[in-house]
Amino acid sequence: MILEVAELQVKPRMINDFESNFRKASKIISQMHGYIDHELHKCVETADKYILLVKWNTITDHEVGFRKSPQYEEWKALLHHFYDPFPKVEHYVQIRD
Repeated sequence: MILEVAELQVKPRMINDFESNFRKASKIISQMHGYIDHELHKCVETADKYILLVKWNTITDHEVGFRKSPQYEEWKALLHHFYDPFPKVEHYVQIRD
């Protein structure tokens, strides 16, 4: 399993619209091949800062299957105009004992 982590900085005064659009975008990503689960967390200290966590079966499911799909174009149209700066996305694997 791969954990995608993105820190999202939403433009001021756009939080409500962002959260509304994110609910719509959630339906898109949750139908993608290799998708497992996702969570959006809002920062307590900084009102316009969020962390997006998405679990994928593989990096390829995210980087190719999702990002090169028509559904990703819908995702972009719903969300990308809210970010400043554009988020850095990284992938993590769990370290087991």
